[in-house]
Amino acid sequence: MTAMAGGELQRLSTVWGESAGGDCPLANYPRPQFMRPGWLCLNGRWDYEIRPDGKKPEKYTGSILVPFSPETDLSGAHRGPDGGETAWYRRSFTLPSGFMKDRLLLHFGAVDQSCEVFLNGRSAGSHEGGYTPFTLDVTALTDPVGKNVLTVAVRDETAEGAGIYGKQSAEPKGIWYTAQSGIWQTVWMESVPERHFTDIRITPRAGKRVELQLPDPSEGDAWAVLAEGKLVTSGKFDRSGHAEFTLPDGILWTPETPFLYDLLLKRGSDVVKCYFALRTFTAEKGRLYLNGSPIFLTGLLDQGYWPESLYTPPTDEAMIYDIETARDLGFNVLRKHVKVEPLRWYYHCDRLGMLVWQDVPNGGAPYPFLWSVLLPFLGIHLSDRRPGRFGRRYEKARKQFVRELEAIAATLYNSPSVVAWTLFNEGWGQFGTAALTAKLREWDGTRPIDSASGWHDQHGGDFCSRHRYFGKQRLKPDPRVQAVTECGGYSLLLPEHSASDRGFGYRKMKDGSALTAAVEALYGQLLSLKEEGLQACIYTQLSDVESEVNGLLTWDRRVLKVDAGRMRALNEALKAQERSEP
Repeated sequence: MTAMAGGELQRLSTVWGESAGGDCPLANYPRPQFMRPGWLCLNGRWDYEIRPDGKKPEKYTGSILVPFSPETDLSGAHRGPDGGETAWYRRSFTLPSGFMKDRLLLHFGAVDQSCEVFLNGRSAGSHEGGYTPFTLDVTALTDPVGKNVLTVAVRDETAEGAGIYGKQSAEPKGIWYTAQSGIWQTVWMESVPERHFTDIRITPRAGKRVELQLPDPSEGDAWAVLAEGKLVTSGKFDRSGHAEFTLPDGILWTPETPFLYDLLLKRGSDVVKCYFALRTFTAEKGRLYLNGSPIFLTGLLDQGYWPESLYTPPTDEAMIYDIETARDLGFNVLRKHVKVEPLRWYYHCDRLGMLVWQDVPNGGAPYPFLWSVLLPFLGIHLSDRRPGRFGRRYEKARKQFVRELEAIAATLYNSPSVVAWTLFNEGWGQFGTAALTAKLREWDGTRPIDSASGWHDQHGGDFCSRHRYFGKQRLKPDPRVQAVTECGGYSLLLPEHSASDRGFGYRKMKDGSALTAAVEALYGQLLSLKEEGLQACIYTQLSDVESEVNGLLTWDRRVLKVDAGRMRALNEALKAQERSEP
């Protein structure tokens, strides 16, 4: 952990962090929705060195456990690059016998924020953007039988650069958390035939119809749908790479029945296993519909931070625990807050039946207190025609945001659990909201969009989205979907399970009973608002993070602060109660 205002953070660990590590941590297949047999995981111990001048080191004096960021306890590296410095990673590998086919692909789950990759001393390519996967064809650079040396140079400027960074801060305090950098998701390789699939776009439609689209079609491309291992239907793509089919007796995907169909793709000797769900999610005339049926969303703000590993979940089981805990408490949606998770997290939401309201991570800096906090709390919302107010003064940063937005939309397009987008949260880096809402809808027209969550509403998108932590919950007339997208935030500091003795939250509670009672009172207001048209509510938050202690779980995930049965009953009442038509 890093020092922060008020003293050192106490080192904590989850039960999964205690057993994480080993020769190859997080060794599960990293891309569950586009799988091939046979892959090589490159997680594990790498050489590590930080260079202020950016030059490649002549020797490496440290080591790091990939894919944990250098700022984390699990990485063992102790620190990452400061502004202007470059972090260098190095490891060697030899391809297993029989592994090499025609092409060799090197995959990175995510590297924060920008990097250049070298193989055997030659540049393999570069990438900018800390939240999305990328792939490099390294066939020509690889020795298929001998030793290979892989090197990665990483720079991360957090809020000082043009990229997006979410809740990361060089001065963590309150709702802003320790910044991290470097390789933070799995590094892996696969070998493919010359003719191979690169991607697919899967679009479920109403009436149990599904559309498939390949970006680079090839003659003879074929597909097949399986349900629990049994063939349902099959066919071939047309010359444009398009195919579609209907499953009249198909099983609809819901939180209660999260049924997934397997989709097999075949192009010559290349066979890829995908999956999809029969699921539509729409916003119509102020209401939300899952598969054409009304649904009320009751969820939690989910930051996705871990005490021993920050952005990177320590294990697969740790991801599953958070999702299952929220589900068992009666919540049906997690609002993934200004962060994009590893693809396995979305896979677990897909198969466990947890809806995801996905935020786009924020960028730009600084966020002046007057525009970001004071005026919105007084109910004053501003136009975004002057983006400098919101930390978006520079055109370079605005263009980079658009590039990363498009990449995030493409990365998560096929995920059944992802049902809504948040474009901007509380004005952080906000600009061109109407135009960017239109762009996002062009890239993904299958999900409703919360254009401005909390405040600085530009009266677009599908949601009238409010954050209210103080006073009575209220709605104002609006034809869009009415949503309270942040509320509660009640804090309970448990010293043995907290990173700081100075807990931050919006209303302090003395014990779990008081916290449960306060949540019950809040949800009583939300139940009343449902009668007035409320369609969604998001409680802050799933777990504590560093000094912010308003989670239902402690940051080490060892204590649930509220009564589970009473919390579940509140959520079931919200989901079940019929509301009158406005």
